[in-house]
Amino acid sequence: MTSKDEKNLAQVIDKIAKMDEPEQSLMQRVHEVIMDAVPALKPRIWYGMPAYAQSASTPALVTLRNDERVNLALTEKVTLRPAGGSDGTLMPAAWYFESIDDAAEKRIAEIVRSAVS
Repeated sequence: MTSKDEKNLAQVIDKIAKMDEPEQSLMQRVHEVIMDAVPALKPRIWYGMPAYAQSASTPALVTLRNDERVNLALTEKVTLRPAGGSDGTLMPAAWYFESIDDAAEKRIAEIVRSAVS
């Protein structure tokens, strides 16, 4: 019998597989970066998009969207911190991108780790 976590992961992989290129490859790579950064996260579909939570029964912390641009976002369940500097009290919660390189992968991993800490 397949566990709920396995079913949820299969739904996320299926959702990504149904996307058009180049977004499909981009989303697949970001999914891998997220899972490598925090292997304990549980992927699932949340409001129609891939999302990641600490368990199958807890709110999603990180989401991936593929609208006009690919978007990595933190949900309201994450403790956000003011950016400081010129951004003052603004709290970064979403990042848009059209490609991914080593620096972006590293930053996405940092963002995901901070979301669960």
